[in-house]
Amino acid sequence: MKKWITTVIVLNCLVFAGAAPAVAAEIEGVTFEERLTVSGQDLDLRGMALLKHLIVIKAYVGALYLPEGIASGKVLTDVPKALVLHYFHAIPAADFAKATTAVIEENTSKNEFKALKSGIDQMNALYRDVDPGDEYQAAYIPGVGTSLALNGKELGIVPGPKFARAYFAMWLGANPISRSFRDGLLGR
Repeated sequence: MKKWITTVIVLNCLVFAGAAPAVAAEIEGVTFEERLTVSGQDLDLRGMALLKHLIVIKAYVGALYLPEGIASGKVLTDVPKALVLHYFHAIPAADFAKATTAVIEENTSKNEFKALKSGIDQMNALYRDVDPGDEYQAAYIPGVGTSLALNGKELGIVPGPKFARAYFAMWLGANPISRSFRDGLLGR
């Protein structure tokens, strides 16, 4: 097993709040809206999933939002997206930063990682400690960047589509922290 697997709980802490007219679905007692509006872009619920740590510990649930008509296979391209993560356990900000760095480094070449390091450092500086029930939202808007919010309060934005691709790949890429979590988010 890869060394970063133990940090699975840490990584899945990102949610960005948006208004929605109706509740679409519930998973593990957490409801997610049918639609989010992020920077004026309407994003529809694509899928939800539960991430477990060590098979039995419920770490968090997540929901992925994409524009209508965008195929799940295009999720890591330069398209708007949002990932909302609802945590069941307290996690320190430093653990999120360590996990983000480790997983992106594991999934990129040395040159790619070096090129992304500034964005990784910017994102890591945005993380805050989370308590049970807190939600992170990470959202990407082309031409703007990847924003991070905690419980609806925006913490900051990291620019660049290359950073967004590497960041969202932690959950949605070819080597995510959990394949079953990824597949649930993508509606598979």
